[in-house]
Amino acid sequence: MIGCTKLLCGTATIADLMRRDAGKKPHLLQFSTANRPIVVWNATSRCNLACAHCYLDATERAARDELTTDEAKTFVEDVAAMGSPVLLFSGGEPLLRPDVLELGRYAVDAGLRAVLSSNGTLVTPEVAGQVAEAGFAYLGVSLDGSRETHDAFRRKQGAFDAAVAGIRHTLAAGVKAGVRFTLNRRNAGDLDSVLDVVEREGVPRFCMYHLVYAGRGREMVDDDLPPAETRAVVEHLLDRTRDWHERGIETEVLTTDNHADGVLIEQRIAAAQPERLAEVRELLRRHGGCSAGTKMANVDARGNVHPCQFWGHVSLGNVRERPLSAIWADESHPLLAKLRHKTDHLTGLAAGRAPTARCAAAAASAPRPCTATPGPTIPPATSRRPRSASRASRRRSPWWMTRDS
Repeated sequence: MIGCTKLLCGTATIADLMRRDAGKKPHLLQFSTANRPIVVWNATSRCNLACAHCYLDATERAARDELTTDEAKTFVEDVAAMGSPVLLFSGGEPLLRPDVLELGRYAVDAGLRAVLSSNGTLVTPEVAGQVAEAGFAYLGVSLDGSRETHDAFRRKQGAFDAAVAGIRHTLAAGVKAGVRFTLNRRNAGDLDSVLDVVEREGVPRFCMYHLVYAGRGREMVDDDLPPAETRAVVEHLLDRTRDWHERGIETEVLTTDNHADGVLIEQRIAAAQPERLAEVRELLRRHGGCSAGTKMANVDARGNVHPCQFWGHVSLGNVRERPLSAIWADESHPLLAKLRHKTDHLTGLAAGRAPTARCAAAAASAPRPCTATPGPTIPPATSRRPRSASRASRRRSPWWMTRDS
């Protein structure tokens, strides 16, 4: 993740990282140089929605062989013993797993910071209270556009209103909430409306994801934005970030899955605040670029271990057979070794600039040349059909490409 607010507005400094307790501060984890992974656990593959860009390709039914409660507790104990700073309960929709609150409390009691990734539609006032009681520190909800756009993505009428209500209930229960937004051609024009919801509801965190071709996202290749349009959107988001900071709105803004966003921030700092440039570059160096296989790990509902949640087609092992800690310490898997030594495998413009290399999973599955800087030289998961030139030529320029400068 690229901490736009921290880097652009100076809300994180090298001095902050030098403090003895810095490694225990959630807001500084993105700059940690320790390879203790944040663990994303897809607690279930079941979901009550069928989102167009779901990286897991979740369905309304849970897989038959998902980890049992006892197996999950053994896994949680191992994650805690690894010293992992966060265990993120994801899905599918994790709130559909009957024992998710029990497991959340178990993780908290083991010393972990437990967080939830949800679509928000099931978060009633009662559920929000239970989430708070279980000790979850954060609940992230996806909003992918205005009401009409979001409901189309989620393939369910009323999903937008239910998600916004879920955010309100979460905040009212005293749990920190955040909004996720996955950028693509269908919703880029809705970014401001989503940011307006974040501001109006007092949501303390907003993260914009760049589209990764995983799960059902593989069917959205033609909906990805070309580089110039992507850059225009990121620049606009940085403008909003600066505006919020200047108006005293303490919402943290981040982007993820394209670490070249950090270069845009670096360029802005060089032009406007050159005295901060060295510090921003050091923060980006500490961030390290794509964290798959280093500071990020994923375990799916069946216990298979992946470098991150977007590498679902590559398994490093299974926690039923070996603990995650043992799998993570074993660099005999060639992909894991490459991800941990990116500078040995980056080529072209990315050589020597690992902190700005794009999401490695996105680079591996890209149907066209990388739009920023390439990831490790690893084979793609499957072949992807190229973007149709005829379709691209028929598209109208979106609002952010036609507005007056």
